[in-house]
Amino acid sequence: MVSKLYGKWMVAWETALTTRDSNRVERPLEWGFDHLADFGGIQAASAVERGERSALDAMIALNDRIVAHPHRFFDYTTPNDFRIEHHFPELYPTNVRPETLQQEREWKRQAEVGELRKVPFLRFTSALQTPYPENDTVNARWYEAAAKPSAPAPRQAMIVMPQWNADAFSHNALCEIFNRFGISCLRLSKPYHDVRRPAELERSDYAVSANVGRTIAACRQAVIDIRSSMDWLQSQGYTQIGVLGTSLGSAYAFIAAAMDPRLRVCAFNHASTQFGDVVWTGQSTRHVKAAFEHASLTQDQVRAMFAGVSPMSFMQQFASTGESRFPGDPRRKSLVVYAPYDLTFVLKYSLEVLHNFRSLGIDFVGKKLPCGHYTTGESPYKFIDGWYLGSFIYNAFKHLRSPLT
Repeated sequence: MVSKLYGKWMVAWETALTTRDSNRVERPLEWGFDHLADFGGIQAASAVERGERSALDAMIALNDRIVAHPHRFFDYTTPNDFRIEHHFPELYPTNVRPETLQQEREWKRQAEVGELRKVPFLRFTSALQTPYPENDTVNARWYEAAAKPSAPAPRQAMIVMPQWNADAFSHNALCEIFNRFGISCLRLSKPYHDVRRPAELERSDYAVSANVGRTIAACRQAVIDIRSSMDWLQSQGYTQIGVLGTSLGSAYAFIAAAMDPRLRVCAFNHASTQFGDVVWTGQSTRHVKAAFEHASLTQDQVRAMFAGVSPMSFMQQFASTGESRFPGDPRRKSLVVYAPYDLTFVLKYSLEVLHNFRSLGIDFVGKKLPCGHYTTGESPYKFIDGWYLGSFIYNAFKHLRSPLT
């Protein structure tokens, strides 16, 4: 009885949090082949124009090609303009609630009157260019851990990617906690988020929308930006690198790790298998689903046309890149945090992640939160989540250091 009442209360709270923002916009279906021009998008669009195949079939075929040749899609040339810039922190809110806008005004006031200090950001030109200039300068707030005078140890760093529509302050507290462990952090702005968000948007809509090609390209850019950030970290002497992704950031982080064995610690804060299933069943993407429904698409079709950016498509690659690379090298350590009352990453899809990890022999820890997706950011659940993430990352990096100490 108590359990049922708790579940009912949690679902009601989760629903309230996912429906409070009034600026979600339903945009019509666009196939967006132009955003995948260098990977067959032009040819696919031409075939559709000539009537040789439907747009849906052409997009599914493109996704099949990505899954068959992922390194051709996610590989890149390392940027050559890495630089540290100092700026005042800004909020870049994605909702128009009065309290949020007041918070934004307060941060701007503090910057104007000198109550804030400038902080370091890593900036560089993304190796994948888009039609949006603001989006193509990668931005990552840099939290450098103080050097310890103790015995020499490998330099360790985390790349942190918050959730979809996160403001620029989300997850900064986690980075500060990791600094106390001696772990430096890059808090990476995802494509179309905060300072990378085009001026015409209030939310980070272009990262996930009914423009299919642009959504796929956003994931591609995010994966490439993570890997480029690792290049910079290695140039600074960091030899042990991990990634933490939340929600959409979790999907990006997973695919980056599947493509790149340099990521030795992975924390997936809410995880799912199929990108299209999340779009179709999640409360956060109900406006995107509506566009697909109005175009008479089904869940199975949406799943297929996002296969190229679905973690499920790259499970075997993730398992392979996580193995030891040389004698004495520990296997990759992974954490999966999931929530039974999650109405965005529905529970059965999170459990599929755990099932696949087990079947592939991946070294991982699963942690269940007694809440939902959005309620993870509320008290007391945010503290439980922080404990799961912090303790795992501390111990995982400690394990990585052990062969060398």
